Amino acid sequence: MNMPAWLKNAIFYEIYPQSFYDSDGDGIGDLQGIIQKLDYIAGLGCNAIWLNPCFASPFKDAGYDVSDYCKIAPRYGTNDDARMLFEEAHRRGMHVLLDLVPGHTSDRHKWFRASAKPKRNKYSDRYVWTDDAFDYPEGFRVESGLYDRNGNYLVNFFSSQPALNYGFERQDHPWQLPPDHPSCVATLEAMKDVMRFWLDMGCDGFRVDMAKSLVKNDEHQTGIRRLWQNVRDMLDREYPQAVILSEWSMAKDAVDAGFHLDFYIHFLSKGYNALFQREGYNYVERGKQIDCFFNSNGRGNIRAFTDEYMDYLAYIAGRGHMCLPTGNHDMIRYSHLRTQDEMKIVAAFIMLLPSIPFIYYGDEIGLPYAEGIPSKEGGYYRTGSRTPMQWTGGKNRGFSQTDGALYLPVDESPASPDVERQQADPQSLLNTFRRFAHLRASEEQLQAVNNLQLVWAKENEYPFVFRRGKFLVAVNPRTEAASAEVPCGKWSERARVNGGGVLEGNTLTVAGISLVVYEEEG
Repeated sequence: MNMPAWLKNAIFYEIYPQSFYDSDGDGIGDLQGIIQKLDYIAGLGCNAIWLNPCFASPFKDAGYDVSDYCKIAPRYGTNDDARMLFEEAHRRGMHVLLDLVPGHTSDRHKWFRASAKPKRNKYSDRYVWTDDAFDYPEGFRVESGLYDRNGNYLVNFFSSQPALNYGFERQDHPWQLPPDHPSCVATLEAMKDVMRFWLDMGCDGFRVDMAKSLVKNDEHQTGIRRLWQNVRDMLDREYPQAVILSEWSMAKDAVDAGFHLDFYIHFLSKGYNALFQREGYNYVERGKQIDCFFNSNGRGNIRAFTDEYMDYLAYIAGRGHMCLPTGNHDMIRYSHLRTQDEMKIVAAFIMLLPSIPFIYYGDEIGLPYAEGIPSKEGGYYRTGSRTPMQWTGGKNRGFSQTDGALYLPVDESPASPDVERQQADPQSLLNTFRRFAHLRASEEQLQAVNNLQLVWAKENEYPFVFRRGKFLVAVNPRTEAASAEVPCGKWSERARVNGGGVLEGNTLTVAGISLVVYEEEG
């Protein structure tokens, strides 16, 4: 299978479009706003963008409820604006992935409106319906009594998000069709046509929402592997430089299914949570303090990360990549409960691993999590991670020139960060991101290549030391200094964050809340 070469040195920037930059003064971010900030993104060291959903939608779930897959939502602009975004990004050597939501649509989508009609038509089986309005199958969420069709329809998340029908690997009821049923095949072909539409316009690929959930009753994931391998075959034939990235968090399964990339995130990964999650907002016990490795209390366990991460790397080597994000639109921002110095070592660390870095907009300045903010467009606790980007200390923090309401409020606190101030400070978090993104870009051995060697990764101990070719990296997130034994050799310091380290013989002592990179001489 084809692996686009541009991925090896990719650094992605995730944009939540409604909160990034408002170019027309209506209080909501838009595509022209993104175009105007492409030079900023490139200057940060990012050469690729993942754009959260920008398709037509009633926005009951912030655009993850699509009403027209082939139309840009008017609040963001037009299809011509999307074409311009692709062209302007390519002119700067950048790539753009759109967010594909294949598991469900809005209940306002024309497919669903036709599917809900009592008389059989070509869309009747485009969604999953039971055979009777009084059938409430155990283990499935259904909506009932809203349409004249005699049946209940399955929903994936909110009540306005009916599940598209890709079939059931195991059929327990007459209404559960097999994945090779013509109606289920038609659903997949329709989604492939959506992909072709945007790829032909200039899009470089897709991040796929909830990628493993399309085929139901699929305990062994045989149906979902067939489905995505089918899509990958189409891409390899027709669009060999296009990329698909899965929201799966199980790289072994995702790469086997045909994805080029998989997110290493909080859903299924114990390692990601053990590394970064300081507060349990993504668990049932939301708000509970978590002793992750990147916690200054020094009670984390790096082995909870390395045991899983190294296993995944070995399995997918040469066939795909993992993506390691600072966070995303579904997570509490990593800035929550962390100081600028703590965030700086997270920033550098993400850039120095062989996984592909993703920066969530605003994380490069430590944009704060807005705790307790009212829910917007189905965000609930996630709304606090979706507030506007803060560009300056001026009106609306530079996000918008409107005198009216913003999509979400900015943080008016004088201490709250913005790009303008951090650009002027060589030691800022923003410039730490830039410095280490450029270090990664300048050194092939620090890119997405399979050369990670663990040097010092001991149970419940600090620091963590690893090697990438000729580079030795040591990170110590705890408050107190920590020491490790490292290979003998001639090492010169290449980069540091905060206090850095001191190397005496083969003993490396790393200052508290610090990171250091050495390069082997000769």
